[in-house]
Amino acid sequence: MERAAVFEDQSTIKFSIRDTGIGMDKEYIPKIFEAFSQEDSSRRNKYGSTGLGMAITKRIVEMMNGTISVESEKGVGTEFTVAVTLKNCDRQGDAHENAVDRGRMRVLVVDDEEFAAEHARMVLDEVGIRADVCLSGQAAMQMLEVQHVKQEPYNLVLMDWKMPEMDGLDTARLIRERYSNETTVIILTAYNWDDVFEEALGAGVDSFLAKPLFASNVVAEFERVARRNNMNLFREKKRANLEGQRILLAEDMEINAEIMMDIFEMKDVKSDHAENGRIAVEMFRNSDVGAYAAILMDVRMPEMDGLEAAATIRAMDRSDAKKTPIIALTANAFDEDVQRSLQAGMNAHLNKPVEPEHLFQTLEELIYEAEHGEEA
Repeated sequence: MERAAVFEDQSTIKFSIRDTGIGMDKEYIPKIFEAFSQEDSSRRNKYGSTGLGMAITKRIVEMMNGTISVESEKGVGTEFTVAVTLKNCDRQGDAHENAVDRGRMRVLVVDDEEFAAEHARMVLDEVGIRADVCLSGQAAMQMLEVQHVKQEPYNLVLMDWKMPEMDGLDTARLIRERYSNETTVIILTAYNWDDVFEEALGAGVDSFLAKPLFASNVVAEFERVARRNNMNLFREKKRANLEGQRILLAEDMEINAEIMMDIFEMKDVKSDHAENGRIAVEMFRNSDVGAYAAILMDVRMPEMDGLEAAATIRAMDRSDAKKTPIIALTANAFDEDVQRSLQAGMNAHLNKPVEPEHLFQTLEELIYEAEHGEEA
């Protein structure tokens, strides 16, 4: 395909299709667009006639004010060229603006049939897309919750429609309630989805794909949803300015605290250090309302650990106790630890050693949400 010419708001596009088949004599080429034409009408001809296909093709191209031409050589092959003039697209910017970087995609496959779920995971893995699998809607919600707290949400959920107890539509509805537009939801089904189309859209489903799954279909549909919704595939949340903000840091290891406070200085962030959870609770209790923009809480500390400290702060009777972001810092990356952090009232769970840019992004996003009225 090539863009052969441009005039004002229109472009002429040429499509060429070449094969290495038996080819045709030049004398026969003018007849190829006639219905049911044959170059060889003998009984030994195993290729048959052109049928109506070429005649219909020529008619369609002409209806578009285009042209179709043929070049062929016996024993070498044939090349068809179609030229049509089309109006230029109004959309500005890079044509690949919504192209998927497969290495950045994180997909959750939800299917009660284990074989189908594993097949989908392997299909995606072969094209470089990371995928986790689970076998129920309930398990899916738990995994989404963990990734949300780790600040590594799934970009896409591929969900079977027919599942026991909690089907795909019920799960999609919960995803939209809890995580808004954080992830794209595509329903997988071997059934006709016409009967539930309207209900699915109302539940927050973005699209449908038929089984069996092909990776190219997943990527193409994901991009189509992104274009339709005029969104970036990997959305950046709104962020607060960290300059001048004050952070409460609970960390029992002095050297770790010094490193973190040095990192804060990179963004002109002020910080107060608490040597354990008990001290952190008292410092928060004795501070003015809104004094701390966020709290960074090591999970393992003497006297009072980070989980107990976070739960104690959340239970306080003051206006900022429930909305001040609390971020867990821990060397433990297991999902069970993330769940415990969440149950204690924390907003995010970052693994040590913390990457400064990831820390800044998490703080900026959570502080922005807190400043605009969203409770923890």
